[in-house]
Amino acid sequence: MKIGIIGAGAMGSGIAQVAAQNGCQVNVFDTRKEALEIADKKLRKTLEKLTAKGKFTREQSDGILKNIQYVDSLENMSDRDLIIEAIIENLDIKKSVFQKLESLVSEECILATNTSSLSVTSIAAACKKPERVLGIHFFNPAPIMKLVEIIPAVQTDKAIAEKAKNIIDSWGKTTVLAKDTPAFIVNRVARPFYSEAIKMLEEGVADPATIDWAMTEIGGFRMGPFTLMDFIGHDVNYPVTESVFKAFYYDPRYRPSFTQKRLVEAGYLGRKSGRGFYGYKEGSEKPLPNKNPELGQKITERIIIMLINEAADALFLNVASRDDIDSAMTKGVNYPKGLLKWADNCVSILDDLFDEFHDPRYRCSPLLRKMSKQGNTFYS
Repeated sequence: MKIGIIGAGAMGSGIAQVAAQNGCQVNVFDTRKEALEIADKKLRKTLEKLTAKGKFTREQSDGILKNIQYVDSLENMSDRDLIIEAIIENLDIKKSVFQKLESLVSEECILATNTSSLSVTSIAAACKKPERVLGIHFFNPAPIMKLVEIIPAVQTDKAIAEKAKNIIDSWGKTTVLAKDTPAFIVNRVARPFYSEAIKMLEEGVADPATIDWAMTEIGGFRMGPFTLMDFIGHDVNYPVTESVFKAFYYDPRYRPSFTQKRLVEAGYLGRKSGRGFYGYKEGSEKPLPNKNPELGQKITERIIIMLINEAADALFLNVASRDDIDSAMTKGVNYPKGLLKWADNCVSILDDLFDEFHDPRYRCSPLLRKMSKQGNTFYS
């Protein structure tokens, strides 16, 4: 199969590697020649390491490199079967790229965007044949992360969506089907992991080190929210939160934090800048947490309850199926278990939070309330 990748950044290069590892002939395009050169060097370095570790034989690594061509003209995409765009999260730029692609490729070519939060339907609307456009959202780093969200636009032909899903499945990925709503599954459901942690920090419930300790040691998460935000970068994490907030018509449940905004304004972007919620420069010491079991339980319960509420609402609004929501959160962001499997005694806790703060962010999902009244669980 002939695959085209638009964008030679970390995500585009990662997707190209996945496709090439699975025997596809891949053309990678970028408007910046230096980006193509950097992508080629990084891939060679990555494959050298993987070969040294025994993950690939020398023959396999050479085969992957031969399967990838770096091109500086969109004309080189004319014979592709599937093209995945992985460029800047700007709707107008993406629309322009898709319009250009459509004038070059065959009518059978599937056009996909790797957008993490923009409307796939809007991107498809820029095309004369929108029925062959859909979202194929990988997670970074693409060669390692198992999950891929498949997002049909309103216009997408069901057969096209099924064909695209089968292709990505054949690459050894776990695909989930999501409705074209803001942030799809993972980036929508995961918002409280960050926002509720920051809110507790602002309230003085606990400091970042204590909240991170609670979520890893008691909650079983691989990273605490503050460590993860510093790792992602606040220049990335904060705009996603802001984008989701605007996309949901300023629903208080997705409200961004001034605390994180100020970090971005100060240039304290996390690991990449040497400072975020924690210091990362030489000599910096991470503060010690308050390992109070009662406090830790309170922190963990509050964040997990908010995550469960978001997952339940996504199911209630038919964003995705029960199984796909739980699969997305375990394979997309490595949660210790599916949120809907975790759901228990949520309604009373959410109602207590609402009574305390009178903030609409704590409104209970109608589905949770209905199931509580009926005595049902998601996996009964």
